[in-house]
Amino acid sequence: MLYTTHPSPLGELTLTGPRPGTLASVRVEGQKGGVVLPPGAQRDDGAFAEAVRQLDAYFAGDLKEFDLVLETRGSAFREQVWRALDLIPYGGTVTYGRVAAMAGLPAQSVRAVGGAIGANPLMVVRPCHRVIGANGALTGFAGGMERKRQLLTLEGVLLG
Repeated sequence: MLYTTHPSPLGELTLTGPRPGTLASVRVEGQKGGVVLPPGAQRDDGAFAEAVRQLDAYFAGDLKEFDLVLETRGSAFREQVWRALDLIPYGGTVTYGRVAAMAGLPAQSVRAVGGAIGANPLMVVRPCHRVIGANGALTGFAGGMERKRQLLTLEGVLLG
């Protein structure tokens, strides 16, 4: 496993992946359930240069959609939900129920969908911050609610 760290408006990000150019996780310090580096992980500050470039462009307001090679490891259910997150457009929000529908899952799976969203290993890149409660309220975010507000403000969903 390769990794690097990179400063961001959210705090220091840790990016990991199995090989250069392939991103498996993006986490921020203090993130609930964040990826823990395995023993023997090797720091390689050049391995994720394109991901760093795109993250910087996103935080500068110049990038609306990431185009990266992703390799996550989750159950088939989680992967199905995570792929649905990729469909939520920049500057938009959807409910957990809508994510279930986008993933082709029944409405009664919304709790399990919420669990899968909470386990998303690619914070920012897979936009779980764009998922809100059925009543329109901001709800849980593994990186913390203040970071969720920051991201939604950046995207113009919330007024700064």
